[in-house]
Amino acid sequence: MTWGGTSLPERRAVRREKLLAAGLDLLGTQGSAAVAVRSVCRRAELTDRYFYENFADREALLLAVYDQVAGEAKEALEEAVRDSPHEPAAAVEAFLGVLTDDPRKGRVLLLEPMTDAALGARGAELMPVFADLVAARLGGDPSGRAARMTATALIGALSNLFVRWLDGSLAVTRADLVDYCVALLLASASLAGGSPAARDG
Repeated sequence: MTWGGTSLPERRAVRREKLLAAGLDLLGTQGSAAVAVRSVCRRAELTDRYFYENFADREALLLAVYDQVAGEAKEALEEAVRDSPHEPAAAVEAFLGVLTDDPRKGRVLLLEPMTDAALGARGAELMPVFADLVAARLGGDPSGRAARMTATALIGALSNLFVRWLDGSLAVTRADLVDYCVALLLASASLAGGSPAARDG
């Protein structure tokens, strides 16, 4: 059945996207405390009926917004590794691009999980996914014990660097941050039992 040229599934998809956009805006600018069913519906210009058509509760929306941003970050990293396999800086730049091109996403991915339990738990669940991506960049056997331990340690170190940079307590330029992260990855290769491809040229 169509109405106004669109089908019911299409209209539902549009409403879901509006709710996700509203959730991202509130979570990424005011924090999780500002994300309530009423405030999201007001921002999306939808009634709560449509909210519950898509999400069981506010926590489900929070997690959906987080998963969406984390998915973008993962996709950006994978694309950078695929397109520039011998350039570690490309992966770092790609990840920072997601965090800074839209500052709301940086807050959602790294800052809000520090204060919201549900987001913190989801971040912990996704950490192995990003650790696998890092392990693959270290050379050697990415499934080996040394590579997995090194990748896990690096995820913690890199996350803390990005958090402090985003919250302004680490006053360095983006270029300095990228250079340091690349140096850290290269220096950690020996611990992982491999040798990542260095910069071309």
